[in-house]
Amino acid sequence: MHRLLSALAATLLCSACSTGPLLVQEEPPVIVAPDLSSPFVEPWKIPHGEWKPDGGILRMTEIPARKHVPVLQHWVGLKTAVIELEYRQEVPATFYVGCDAEKHVGRVVITPKEVTIAEDSVKPSHTLTRMPLDPVKGEWRHVRVEWTGDRMAVRIDGKELSASHPFLATPKVRSWIAGAKAAEVRNLVIRGVKQ
Repeated sequence: MHRLLSALAATLLCSACSTGPLLVQEEPPVIVAPDLSSPFVEPWKIPHGEWKPDGGILRMTEIPARKHVPVLQHWVGLKTAVIELEYRQEVPATFYVGCDAEKHVGRVVITPKEVTIAEDSVKPSHTLTRMPLDPVKGEWRHVRVEWTGDRMAVRIDGKELSASHPFLATPKVRSWIAGAKAAEVRNLVIRGVKQ
């Protein structure tokens, strides 16, 4: 009986660990939660690739001739942010969530085998921390990225990673998502406190 109760308690604790805030004390207000059924308008910008909303699913496709991964930007500067979404790739490739000032500030990079947090005070980006991931194909993955002050954190598939660096405290002008090749995105929500 004791083992059963211990296992149940561990399961409940694990479930509690995989939801809720990473860095913020409480959920900030929703800035935007697009229905992904109509074209994007200001303050959204699409500098690279094709992003087609279709009935609650956002389909992202790389345009090889442009030699840049597809990028979707949200031009609202957030000093504290929570970005949540689900994404799926039929061909496992890199997926990004990041933030910029005049140039890139920080990013979460999800590859088929690992997730990293990087800062962009130098080129190429400086990886602050990394964690292995199991590769998946054709499955929805839930991602939550947060930043506040000089810290950034991510939760993917219930696993958590966080890092800090002074450059991450740079005032932001936009956030963005990006990916290599093609992906589908749903349930995109951006919460935060504006600069």
